[in-house]
Amino acid sequence: MKWAFNPAVMRRLLNFWPPFLFPGIKVVALSSDYRYCRVELKWRPWTRNINNTQFGGTMFAMTDPIYPLMLMGALGKQYLVWDKQADINFITPGKGRLTAEFWLSDDTVNAIKAATEEGDKHFPQFIVHIKDSQNNIVAEVNRTVYVRKKAKYRAA
Repeated sequence: MKWAFNPAVMRRLLNFWPPFLFPGIKVVALSSDYRYCRVELKWRPWTRNINNTQFGGTMFAMTDPIYPLMLMGALGKQYLVWDKQADINFITPGKGRLTAEFWLSDDTVNAIKAATEEGDKHFPQFIVHIKDSQNNIVAEVNRTVYVRKKAKYRAA
C-alpha cells in the first residue's frame, strides 16, 4: 500500500471519498512531507441547515481524518495513529465557502517520536480553526489523536 501514502494520490483519493465528495469537502493542498494541509467546504444547498448556514456536522467532518493522515505520513509505517477524541466550538454562523488549515511542525513530530520511543501511548492535541472567506474564525475544533509504535517496532 506504499502508493496510497503518496501525498498527491492520497489527496485525490480523499476528494473522491464519499464523506468528502458528496458534501463538497475538498482537500486542496497536501504537502509532500505531510506537514501542511488545506481543506475547503463548498457552499451547497444540501449542506445548509434550517438557518441557511453551513451544517455543523459537515464543518466537523472536514477536520475528521486530516491530522491522523498527516501523522501517518510524517511518522511512517512504524506507528499506529487513530483519531481519539474531538470537540467543536461554533463561534459564529458559517456562511459560504469555509477553509481549515492544518500544520505539523518538526517540533511536534519530534515530540511525538520521543514520547512513543519506548512503546508508550501518546495523545497529542491539535486546534483547527475553520474560517470563512473573510478569514473570520467560525469554529474551533480540538482534536486528540492516539499515537503508538506498532508492537513489532517497540523496544523489547
